[in-house]
Amino acid sequence: MDNAKWSFGFTMMIVGMGGTFLTLWILSLVMDLLKKVFPLAAKAAGDDKK
Repeated sequence: MDNAKWSFGFTMMIVGMGGTFLTLWILSLVMDLLKKVFPLAAKAAGDDKK
């Protein structure tokens, strides 16, 4: 078998996994930023109880 094909395959696998994790990290940063910009309104403790 050709070693160049195997090394190319492993390189693409590592780059793909790295790109996926980088994208997920960037999305988590965007979500944290949006949570700080648009915080959830706190519910009053007495409003929910009947």
